Amino acid sequence: MLCLSKTKGTGGTVKSVPEDFIVREITSKGITLELQRAYSQNDLNEEEAKDGKFCSFILEKKNWNTINALLTIAKRLGHGRKAIGYSGIKDRNAMTVQLASIFGAEPEAVMRIRIKDLSINGAWKSDGVEMGSNLGNAFSIRVRDAEETDPSDTISELSYRFPNYFDSQRFGTRLNNAAIGICLMEGRFEDAVMEFLTGTEHETSADAIEARKRLKEEQDFMDALSYFPRYLKAERTVIHALSKERNYANAMRTIPRGISLLFIHAVESYIFNAELELRIKANDLLPTLFLGRNEFGFPDAKRVSDEGFPAAPLIGYKTDERYTSSYSEEVMAGLGISKESFMIKSMPELSMKGDVRAMLAPFKDFSFNEDKSAKGIFLNFSLPSGSYATIFINEITKSSDFQISSIKTR
Repeated sequence: MLCLSKTKGTGGTVKSVPEDFIVREITSKGITLELQRAYSQNDLNEEEAKDGKFCSFILEKKNWNTINALLTIAKRLGHGRKAIGYSGIKDRNAMTVQLASIFGAEPEAVMRIRIKDLSINGAWKSDGVEMGSNLGNAFSIRVRDAEETDPSDTISELSYRFPNYFDSQRFGTRLNNAAIGICLMEGRFEDAVMEFLTGTEHETSADAIEARKRLKEEQDFMDALSYFPRYLKAERTVIHALSKERNYANAMRTIPRGISLLFIHAVESYIFNAELELRIKANDLLPTLFLGRNEFGFPDAKRVSDEGFPAAPLIGYKTDERYTSSYSEEVMAGLGISKESFMIKSMPELSMKGDVRAMLAPFKDFSFNEDKSAKGIFLNFSLPSGSYATIFINEITKSSDFQISSIKTR
């Protein structure tokens, strides 16, 4: 992605080991959670909910992604996917701590859970945790093998703001979520399903590549159940449905709606990223849409204003045309879609109204020091909820090879 800063960059790598990437959630009350600390409800200024139907708890994890960790905990308690609640998804290859919840669970039962590399650091009755309710995240990041160890010039140039791109994980490990999303938006369900099942570009697993290629060639869904890797659970669910009936729309509906929505979100994100990159190239970062500040000084997506943080729409069928730009129109024309495309009549549960997002996100509490043992730098900073530390770090290192052109859309 095109950087905002023009400095050379320090170089270096991140996420060599989980201990290099520490993420601590900033709660809705502005409290930054700490690793290896026990919390009570009162410690976090959470309202008492003795009759609450949820159990909120502090989840500390290492080498787990948020959803898999919570699903594993829920399963131990006899609950399923619909019971879990969380404010944001934290990195897998990291050490993280966050607030989460499970419907119908008792705090005592949650506290008794013992799972490798997971820790429950406090639990209580509550009304649940909602997506996006946290204010942000605090990061402590080690950059190894850096060529330079002083990012001061970059920080000065950025003036405590950076491009608020969506990172590569938004587009799937194979970078084809947007391509699947456009197929769904256009009602091409067979194409969507087959891209989901058989797309091999950017696939890194040899057995997955072999299985996907075989299915694409043979088109035998019943037989595919015998060789498709079991860790590809969502794919196997779709294959199982198609082995009974060749109805591609219904087969897509067998996977959780949350997964299917990722495909449409990827299209929104692609348009946003492409518009932001075009604006940076044109030195045009003053749109007609701005976001006000929340009590923590971060952008508040619910406070559209005439001043504040420059923002752009996440395009949906209800996006106000006053806020669409020639840049987003250019991107959508290139994709062959319009804002009306986000009203998916044949699969309305995936329709997207649209939202807004700051184009330039602030960073706070920045500090750094040289890390001689890793021949690099140790960085500390805080970002708003929904902003990516990897994007900010790339402004400093200039090491990422993630490009818009690498995202598959057709």
